Amino acid sequence: MDPVAAPALPHPDPGLSHLDPGLPMSDPARPVADPAGRDVVAGYRAPGGLVLDKVIDHLDAHCREFIAHSPFATLATADAEGWPEISPRGGDRGFVHVLDDHRLALPDRPGNNRVDSLRNLTANPRAALMFFVPGVDQTLRVYGATSLLRPEELDLDLTEFGRAPLSVLVLQVRKAFFQCPKSVMRSGLWDPAQRLEPGTLTPFGRVIKDHCALESDLPDDATIWADLAQEL
Repeated sequence: MDPVAAPALPHPDPGLSHLDPGLPMSDPARPVADPAGRDVVAGYRAPGGLVLDKVIDHLDAHCREFIAHSPFATLATADAEGWPEISPRGGDRGFVHVLDDHRLALPDRPGNNRVDSLRNLTANPRAALMFFVPGVDQTLRVYGATSLLRPEELDLDLTEFGRAPLSVLVLQVRKAFFQCPKSVMRSGLWDPAQRLEPGTLTPFGRVIKDHCALESDLPDDATIWADLAQEL
Protein backbone atom coordinates (compact mmCIF):
# COMPACT_ATOMS: atom_id res chain seq x y z
CA MET A 1 0.00 0.00 0.00
CA ASP A 2 1.32 3.42 -0.91
CA PRO A 3 2.03 5.77 2.00
CA VAL A 4 -0.77 8.21 2.77
CA ALA A 5 -0.02 11.75 3.81
CA ALA A 6 -1.18 12.87 7.25
CA PRO A 7 -0.38 15.87 9.45
CA ALA A 8 2.45 15.64 11.95
CA LEU A 9 1.50 14.12 15.29
CA PRO A 10 1.81 15.95 18.59
CA HIS A 11 4.43 14.77 21.04
CA PRO A 12 2.82 12.48 23.63
CA ASP A 13 2.21 13.70 27.15
CA PRO A 14 4.61 12.62 29.91
CA GLY A 15 4.06 9.19 31.40
CA LEU A 16 1.21 8.71 33.87
CA SER A 17 1.74 7.49 37.42
CA HIS A 18 0.00 4.59 39.09
CA LEU A 19 -3.51 5.63 40.13
CA ASP A 20 -5.16 5.20 43.51
CA PRO A 21 -8.27 3.09 42.70
CA GLY A 22 -10.00 4.55 45.75
CA LEU A 23 -10.24 8.03 44.29
CA PRO A 24 -13.60 8.97 42.79
CA MET A 25 -13.50 9.72 39.07
CA SER A 26 -14.16 13.42 39.68
CA ASP A 27 -11.53 13.79 42.41
CA PRO A 28 -8.83 16.24 41.25
CA ALA A 29 -6.25 14.76 43.63
CA ARG A 30 -2.98 13.77 42.04
CA PRO A 31 -2.30 10.07 41.49
CA VAL A 32 -0.37 8.43 44.29
CA ALA A 33 2.19 5.66 44.22
CA ASP A 34 1.46 2.19 45.56
CA PRO A 35 4.62 0.85 47.29
CA ALA A 36 2.86 -2.34 48.37
CA GLY A 37 1.88 -2.98 44.79
CA ARG A 38 5.48 -2.63 43.70
CA ASP A 39 6.41 -5.35 46.19
CA VAL A 40 3.77 -7.63 44.66
CA VAL A 41 5.08 -7.00 41.14
CA ALA A 42 8.63 -7.66 42.33
CA GLY A 43 7.53 -11.18 43.27
CA TYR A 44 7.09 -12.20 39.63
CA ARG A 45 9.94 -13.95 37.86
CA ALA A 46 11.78 -11.99 35.18
CA PRO A 47 10.38 -12.38 31.64
CA GLY A 48 12.26 -14.55 29.19
CA GLY A 49 14.35 -13.16 26.39
CA LEU A 50 11.82 -13.89 23.65
CA VAL A 51 9.08 -12.05 25.56
CA LEU A 52 11.22 -8.91 25.58
CA ASP A 53 12.83 -9.31 22.17
CA LYS A 54 9.52 -9.74 20.28
CA VAL A 55 8.64 -6.04 20.69
CA ILE A 56 9.20 -4.08 17.46
CA ASP A 57 8.79 -0.40 16.63
CA HIS A 58 6.87 -0.74 13.37
CA LEU A 59 4.23 -2.78 11.57
CA ASP A 60 5.99 -5.58 9.72
CA ALA A 61 4.45 -8.09 7.32
CA HIS A 62 3.14 -10.25 10.19
CA CYS A 63 1.40 -7.32 11.89
CA ARG A 64 -0.07 -6.16 8.59
CA GLU A 65 -1.41 -9.64 7.85
CA PHE A 66 -3.07 -9.88 11.26
CA ILE A 67 -4.64 -6.41 11.06
CA ALA A 68 -5.93 -7.18 7.55
CA HIS A 69 -7.86 -10.17 8.95
CA SER A 70 -9.08 -8.50 12.14
CA PRO A 71 -12.73 -7.39 12.40
CA PHE A 72 -12.48 -6.37 16.07
CA ALA A 73 -10.13 -4.42 18.33
CA THR A 74 -10.17 -2.69 21.68
CA LEU A 75 -8.97 0.91 22.00
CA ALA A 76 -7.35 1.97 25.29
CA THR A 77 -6.92 5.65 26.18
CA ALA A 78 -6.52 7.76 29.32
CA ASP A 79 -7.50 11.30 30.16
CA ALA A 80 -5.14 14.05 31.32
CA GLU A 81 -5.32 12.76 34.92
CA GLY A 82 -4.63 9.19 33.88
CA TRP A 83 -8.13 7.72 34.31
CA PRO A 84 -8.39 4.90 31.76
CA GLU A 85 -11.00 4.20 29.13
CA ILE A 86 -11.37 1.12 26.95
CA SER A 87 -13.71 0.92 24.00
CA PRO A 88 -14.61 -1.81 21.48
CA ARG A 89 -14.08 -1.09 17.80
CA GLY A 90 -15.33 -3.29 14.96
CA GLY A 91 -16.05 -3.53 11.26
CA ASP A 92 -15.31 -5.64 8.24
CA ARG A 93 -12.03 -7.54 8.28
CA GLY A 94 -9.27 -5.00 7.82
CA PHE A 95 -11.43 -2.09 9.02
CA VAL A 96 -8.26 -0.59 10.53
CA HIS A 97 -6.07 0.56 7.64
CA VAL A 98 -2.29 0.31 7.67
CA LEU A 99 -1.01 3.50 6.01
CA ASP A 100 2.67 2.55 6.11
CA ASP A 101 5.12 0.75 8.40
CA HIS A 102 4.64 3.31 11.18
CA ARG A 103 1.05 4.49 10.90
CA LEU A 104 -2.43 3.03 10.95
CA ALA A 105 -5.85 4.64 10.59
CA LEU A 106 -8.90 3.73 12.70
CA PRO A 107 -12.17 5.18 11.32
CA ASP A 108 -14.73 6.20 13.94
CA ARG A 109 -18.20 4.93 13.09
CA PRO A 110 -21.58 6.12 14.45
CA GLY A 111 -21.97 5.15 18.09
CA ASN A 112 -23.50 6.52 21.26
CA ASN A 113 -21.78 9.91 20.87
CA ARG A 114 -20.18 9.79 24.32
CA VAL A 115 -16.82 10.12 22.48
CA ASP A 116 -15.00 9.36 25.74
CA SER A 117 -11.98 7.92 23.94
CA LEU A 118 -11.72 10.75 21.43
CA ARG A 119 -12.07 13.38 24.14
CA ASN A 120 -9.27 11.66 26.08
CA LEU A 121 -7.02 11.77 23.05
CA THR A 122 -7.38 15.53 22.71
CA ALA A 123 -5.77 15.82 26.17
CA ASN A 124 -3.49 12.79 26.17
CA PRO A 125 -2.67 11.45 22.68
CA ARG A 126 -1.22 8.13 23.81
CA ALA A 127 -3.30 5.08 22.92
CA ALA A 128 -3.13 1.32 22.49
CA LEU A 129 -5.03 -1.10 20.27
CA MET A 130 -5.46 -4.83 20.77
CA PHE A 131 -6.51 -6.73 17.65
CA PHE A 132 -8.49 -9.98 17.63
CA VAL A 133 -9.06 -12.44 14.78
CA PRO A 134 -11.96 -14.89 15.28
CA GLY A 135 -10.68 -18.43 15.77
CA VAL A 136 -7.10 -17.27 16.45
CA ASP A 137 -5.78 -17.38 20.02
CA GLN A 138 -2.93 -14.87 19.76
CA THR A 139 -3.69 -11.15 19.74
CA LEU A 140 -1.73 -8.16 18.46
CA ARG A 141 -0.99 -5.13 20.64
CA VAL A 142 -0.02 -1.80 19.05
CA TYR A 143 0.93 1.36 20.97
CA GLY A 144 1.58 4.91 19.85
CA ALA A 145 0.70 8.59 19.77
CA THR A 146 -2.38 9.71 17.92
CA SER A 147 -3.94 12.54 15.97
CA LEU A 148 -7.62 12.97 15.10
CA LEU A 149 -8.42 13.88 11.50
CA ARG A 150 -11.46 14.57 9.39
CA PRO A 151 -11.99 11.77 6.83
CA GLU A 152 -11.29 14.07 3.88
CA GLU A 153 -7.79 14.77 5.21
CA LEU A 154 -6.71 11.26 4.16
CA ASP A 155 -6.58 10.26 0.51
CA LEU A 156 -8.32 6.99 1.31
CA ASP A 157 -11.79 5.53 0.80
CA LEU A 158 -12.99 4.69 4.31
CA THR A 159 -16.61 3.95 3.38
CA GLU A 160 -18.04 0.98 5.26
CA PHE A 161 -21.65 -0.18 5.63
CA GLY A 162 -22.46 2.54 3.12
CA ARG A 163 -21.23 5.34 5.38
CA ALA A 164 -18.15 7.51 5.66
CA PRO A 165 -16.62 7.69 9.15
CA LEU A 166 -17.21 10.69 11.40
CA SER A 167 -13.48 11.05 12.10
CA VAL A 168 -10.26 9.07 11.75
CA LEU A 169 -7.72 8.27 14.45
CA VAL A 170 -4.20 8.03 13.02
CA LEU A 171 -1.79 6.23 15.32
CA GLN A 172 1.98 6.67 14.98
CA VAL A 173 3.35 3.31 16.04
CA ARG A 174 5.89 3.29 18.87
CA LYS A 175 5.77 -0.44 19.62
CA ALA A 176 3.93 -3.56 18.52
CA PHE A 177 4.01 -7.18 19.59
CA PHE A 178 1.96 -10.36 19.53
CA GLN A 179 0.42 -11.32 22.87
CA CYS A 180 0.86 -14.83 24.25
CA PRO A 181 -2.34 -16.84 23.51
CA LYS A 182 -2.70 -18.27 27.03
CA SER A 183 -5.54 -15.97 28.15
CA VAL A 184 -7.67 -16.73 25.09
CA MET A 185 -6.86 -20.42 25.41
CA ARG A 186 -7.93 -20.44 29.07
CA SER A 187 -11.18 -18.64 28.26
CA GLY A 188 -12.13 -20.90 25.38
CA LEU A 189 -13.25 -17.70 23.70
CA TRP A 190 -13.75 -19.26 20.26
CA ASP A 191 -15.07 -22.61 21.54
CA PRO A 192 -18.72 -23.02 20.37
CA ALA A 193 -19.44 -24.81 23.64
CA GLN A 194 -18.73 -21.56 25.49
CA ARG A 195 -21.56 -19.70 23.75
CA LEU A 196 -24.48 -18.88 26.03
CA GLU A 197 -27.94 -20.12 25.18
CA PRO A 198 -30.37 -17.33 24.23
CA GLY A 199 -32.18 -16.03 27.28
CA THR A 200 -29.39 -16.88 29.73
CA LEU A 201 -28.60 -13.25 30.49
CA THR A 202 -31.04 -10.58 31.57
CA PRO A 203 -32.41 -8.85 28.44
CA PHE A 204 -30.33 -5.83 27.46
CA GLY A 205 -33.39 -3.58 27.44
CA ARG A 206 -34.11 -4.54 31.06
CA VAL A 207 -30.52 -3.77 32.06
CA ILE A 208 -30.70 -0.29 30.50
CA LYS A 209 -34.10 0.34 32.08
CA ASP A 210 -32.73 -0.52 35.53
CA HIS A 211 -29.48 1.43 35.14
CA CYS A 212 -31.34 4.51 33.87
CA ALA A 213 -34.12 4.15 36.45
CA LEU A 214 -36.79 4.27 33.74
CA GLU A 215 -40.43 3.77 34.60
CA SER A 216 -41.45 2.31 31.23
CA ASP A 217 -40.13 -0.86 29.62
CA LEU A 218 -37.89 -0.62 26.59
CA PRO A 219 -38.55 -2.67 23.42
CA ASP A 220 -37.46 -6.30 23.39
CA ASP A 221 -33.86 -7.04 22.44
CA ALA A 222 -34.76 -8.20 18.92
CA THR A 223 -36.30 -4.80 18.23
CA ILE A 224 -33.35 -2.94 19.78
CA TRP A 225 -30.87 -4.98 17.73
CA ALA A 226 -32.84 -4.41 14.52
CA ASP A 227 -32.78 -0.65 15.14
CA LEU A 228 -29.05 -0.70 15.88
CA ALA A 229 -28.41 -2.63 12.66
CA GLN A 230 -29.80 0.34 10.72
CA GLU A 231 -27.11 2.61 12.24
CA LEU A 232 -23.95 0.60 11.56
